[in-house]
Amino acid sequence: MNDIRKQTDRFFGWGRNRRRWLAFAHDLVVIPLAWLGAYWVRFNLETVPSGLWQSAFTVLPVVLLVQGSTFWYFGLYRGIWRFASIPDLVRILKAVTVSVIVSASVIFLWTRLEGVPRSVFALDAVLLLLMLGGSRMFYRWHKDRHLYLREGSRALIVGAGQAGELLARDMLRHPDSPYQPVGFVDDDAGKRGMEMHGLRVHGPCERIPDIARELDAELILIAMPAASSKEVRRIVEICEQASLPFRILPAMKDLVSGQVSVKQLRDVRIEDLLGREKVLLDWEAIHRGLTGHTVMITGGGGSIGSELCRQVARLGPSRLVILDSSEYNLYRVDLELRRDFPPLDLLVCLADVSDADEVDRLMRSHRPSVVFHAAAYKHVPLLEHQARAAVINNVFGTRIVAEKAAAYGCETFVLISTDKAVNPANVMGTSKRVAEIYCQDLDTRTKTRFVTVRFGNVLGSAGSVVPLFQEQIAKGGPVTVTHPDITRYFMTIPEACQLILQASVIGEGGEIFVLEMGEPVKIAYLAEQLIRLSGHKPGDDIEIVYTGLRPGEKLYEELFHDAEQLTETRHPKIRLARSRTVASESVERAMKAFQGAVESADEAGILAAFNLLVPEYSRNNEEPAAPAGATIYSLNDARNAKRDS
Repeated sequence: MNDIRKQTDRFFGWGRNRRRWLAFAHDLVVIPLAWLGAYWVRFNLETVPSGLWQSAFTVLPVVLLVQGSTFWYFGLYRGIWRFASIPDLVRILKAVTVSVIVSASVIFLWTRLEGVPRSVFALDAVLLLLMLGGSRMFYRWHKDRHLYLREGSRALIVGAGQAGELLARDMLRHPDSPYQPVGFVDDDAGKRGMEMHGLRVHGPCERIPDIARELDAELILIAMPAASSKEVRRIVEICEQASLPFRILPAMKDLVSGQVSVKQLRDVRIEDLLGREKVLLDWEAIHRGLTGHTVMITGGGGSIGSELCRQVARLGPSRLVILDSSEYNLYRVDLELRRDFPPLDLLVCLADVSDADEVDRLMRSHRPSVVFHAAAYKHVPLLEHQARAAVINNVFGTRIVAEKAAAYGCETFVLISTDKAVNPANVMGTSKRVAEIYCQDLDTRTKTRFVTVRFGNVLGSAGSVVPLFQEQIAKGGPVTVTHPDITRYFMTIPEACQLILQASVIGEGGEIFVLEMGEPVKIAYLAEQLIRLSGHKPGDDIEIVYTGLRPGEKLYEELFHDAEQLTETRHPKIRLARSRTVASESVERAMKAFQGAVESADEAGILAAFNLLVPEYSRNNEEPAAPAGATIYSLNDARNAKRDS
């Protein structure tokens, strides 16, 4: 007997498809119940005439055969009842519709519908939908009911959109989830009062503290991956008033495979508050400019330089040459690129950009088509009393790399500059402005396209204010801010580098491109938010101390000079500054002055040479001097002179 049972199981696949056969058997029972029930409903749940009952039982085998075959054909038994969902209901709807139409057609051909009321077919379809779909949904509810009763931190979800719904669904589906959703909050008045997964939508967001108390929420989950940084800042500030911990889903572009799940939740980062909209680039033009070309990046081990290396490596250059004077930084970027881009033809060079012989050797050997010059000293207070070092690296280093690039046929040279070069009040900014002027002058005298890209601070770069504040917070404070009103522009490192790549293919030569930096941010606000995000209260747990402006520091930075009228480019986040090109004779005279002052270590002489090219330079927040001592040309005049030559 056991052998017969085993053979039967093997023939029908019962061992493998037990659930499928049980589901099919259930539906075969439902078919006659729905068919006979349709007659009963047709006569208002009263006695059905005996003649019609006889007709109903006569055609029942046809209905059973047709509808059962149709249900199997439409795959009603491929799904698992435990996970029944909308696609399963749609499949049932299609199967029921087709099965009723086919069975009605067969019965019509057989009996001409004698003794079969036509309304029975419509009622049969309705009852089939209710019985087939209802049983599956009831089974899923029965299996999932324990999820709604489990333990977990009571979580209030901010955002009743698709991301919020998926997040709640993921929490309810997994018994081991550490969170138990208790409701939604949303600013959309049309959603308020509605329910998703049995959870009510409340609002508006301004009431998050009150709603959290009413629902006994233990934490807040922000599910708004498409929200702007301004909107995220607003929500975070409201959540802080609730005195509850909060977590956030990353921006949509950062979600792994675009999926929303509990695993994607993380602590709010400063980038979420200060981040900006996703940058859309003309990748086709960037590929044309860089793919298959030899690219050289100076300062390739630094924050900007290393990210440029990553971006360029993805574009498939024929060779990537990286220069840096820091052995450790060079080692790290070399290790990373060889691991992530094995086919890349990579050459890392431990070299200083002020070493003319080494730069000449590298340019002669590799003849890059594109050079990104990111090497520079950038720490304002450190350089304020070391003008000689600033000139050697930022001015002479730029001159050496630029001249050698032009001499060996480089097509495009991109100088990475700073907002501190505008109306500079410090040695660092002035040295970078001199570098800008020199590259613009060289553009008029060579075939190489010299393009300057100017932008403000980048979040998380080495030596910047964010890592400093985080280190101070980790030590228990205090957090030091120079002035309560000091502001700075910020963007993320990847965004800055992507816009640099875009500017490199937009420029015709001689331009200064200004990256759109958004609104400036108060450093005091930045410090307060970093303290809060670390789980502390500013002033109570971590003190903020104002230390006064440092040497060479300004209350605010500017992205362009008053004489540099910004115009649009074909990219919405890149502006063209109509720059003040200086006559070549003035540039040459200033370079000789710099050379003599550097050789004699004459700091005063270096500062005097600055004024030859940057008359607006004034130290320590003094009023900028009126432009004088330099011949000013328009950018168009400089371009025409280059074409004529």
